[in-house]
Amino acid sequence: MYSRQVSLSSGVLLFVFLLQETLFSQTHLPFGGFSLFLIFTFTWAALSSPEVGAACGFGAGFLLDLMSSSKGPMGQWTLVLIIVSFSIAFMRYGDDSLRANPLGLVFSVAIATVLALAGYMAIGALLGLDFGTAGGNVRIILGNGVWTLAITPFLLPLISKLHRTIFETREHA
Repeated sequence: MYSRQVSLSSGVLLFVFLLQETLFSQTHLPFGGFSLFLIFTFTWAALSSPEVGAACGFGAGFLLDLMSSSKGPMGQWTLVLIIVSFSIAFMRYGDDSLRANPLGLVFSVAIATVLALAGYMAIGALLGLDFGTAGGNVRIILGNGVWTLAITPFLLPLISKLHRTIFETREHA
């Protein structure tokens, strides 16, 4: 049963990544736009257990590291997304008041997106990578957070239903 869940989740994650890279990365919105892939990854992690969240972060980070447009060394996105995905899953997993609150989930995903982008740029700065001016980076990070707040409520029902379909276990009597 667990291998079925992992393979279906991996397939969905790969599909969303390809959708992001082929369609949404070509769209230029003011203040940096949004990342459908990060929204999906963090929503999926928030709806899962911490272990599944970390695994989802690993897969998503590995895919982002393989992108040709990734400026950092291999493993930078993976490190950041494992930490952020595990954290969002851990914070939401044990608290039923957070799990039942869709508005809290939307804000959690937006905060996770902002933290992931800031973490990626901070680690990149420690490694000597040039990401441009600090003001431009802050504008992109905060703009991405605002766009995530605007887009996530529309994607949340679809992602939740897909997550429930894959991870819901039915006992046959």
